[in-house]
Amino acid sequence: MKVAVIGTGYVGLVVGACLAETGNEVVCADVSAEKIDALKQGRIPIYEPGLEPLVSGNQAEGRLRFTTDVGAAVEASEVIFIAVGTPPDEDGSADLQHVLAVAKTIGDHMNSPKVIITKSTVPVGTAAKVRDAIAARTSERFHVCSNPEFLKEGAAIDDFMKPDRVVLGVDSPEAGEILSELYAPFVRTGNPLIFMDIPSAELTKYAANAMLATRISFMNQIAELCERVGADVDQVRKGVGSDGRIGPAFLFPGPGYGGSCFPKDVQALINTADSSGVSLDVLKAVESVNRRQRGRLLEKLGGVLGGMLGSSTIAIWGLAFKARTDDMRESPAVDLIQGLLQTGARVRAHDPAALKAARGIFGDRITYAEHAYEAVAGADALVIVTEWLEFRNPDFSRLKKLLRRPIIVDGRNLYDPEKLQNLGFHYVGLGRRSPD
Repeated sequence: MKVAVIGTGYVGLVVGACLAETGNEVVCADVSAEKIDALKQGRIPIYEPGLEPLVSGNQAEGRLRFTTDVGAAVEASEVIFIAVGTPPDEDGSADLQHVLAVAKTIGDHMNSPKVIITKSTVPVGTAAKVRDAIAARTSERFHVCSNPEFLKEGAAIDDFMKPDRVVLGVDSPEAGEILSELYAPFVRTGNPLIFMDIPSAELTKYAANAMLATRISFMNQIAELCERVGADVDQVRKGVGSDGRIGPAFLFPGPGYGGSCFPKDVQALINTADSSGVSLDVLKAVESVNRRQRGRLLEKLGGVLGGMLGSSTIAIWGLAFKARTDDMRESPAVDLIQGLLQTGARVRAHDPAALKAARGIFGDRITYAEHAYEAVAGADALVIVTEWLEFRNPDFSRLKKLLRRPIIVDGRNLYDPEKLQNLGFHYVGLGRRSPD
């Protein structure tokens, strides 16, 4: 099948590479000449495990190509994915200007019947707006469908190639048949293609992310309660997660959710509900809890170091909002570092993938360490912000020697409090009970 993917950001690039891997002829188009030139030379603009060999391999085989000529990409394709950004507007709603600009370009270059799919995360009613924008510019037959993405950064290739489910909002049986053929290679093991009406498909993505964000904020509040009443959130988490109706996923307390999806999708869903006369009070509380949670690590440091915080050097392990990505959008590490700098503290930071992104945010205001132990040398405390695998089992004897004070603030509850106390550390977790 001949496929165009408009937008070569995180979603578009993954979609294009994975569809090319299953034999489709895919052209990825973007108005950024700089981005397209880099992709043609094999330079991937994002850190995503497994993506680089997928892109280079399919380019070499001729199944994947890149262009700045969006119109030509539209004309050459039967199926067109719209995968451009939908950043939050000032009121929290999704900004659809890029989506609708692509729709107008598609309308101007419709030379045969086509299936147009909104892959960007968009609010209910966007497909109808896309349809109207295209119809105003062409008399050709076309279908507009909604196919929300459920890609986790750091595991996006597996998520696309082996999806839990594929949600498809379609406007006709014909469009459904085309999408069934396109997605058939990815659901051979029986995971479902779920067909539904378009508004339901558009809402499903927001509802799914809002539910996950709710679980995170809920457990963060339970962790705070554990600290007050002498319970251990790790034990509570295991007890709650063993209930088959609940399950263990997204029940780990932390410094708050971040990234490109959860914050903006929760805001967009609240905005959609408000404009529809529905107050999503639960999600407003989720968002409020998350804002407060992002200051918890700074509070913990202040509790340990007191008035010495402003004259201290703080080592930070983890800058990306989650492991296996270089994405620092809405990362709790940004809030922590900004708070530390405001106190006058010095920051030495390490992340396996996000140092370049951090330099773009903080410039020369902090020190960047290429290796984890380099960040710790001479620091008054170590803070764990991101749960990279390499942080899970460090050499604690080496850490203790390198730290000026043996203080660890564990924002991901990676370590055993009793073990750390026996090793002579002052250990602070989230919702953890200190050993007697």
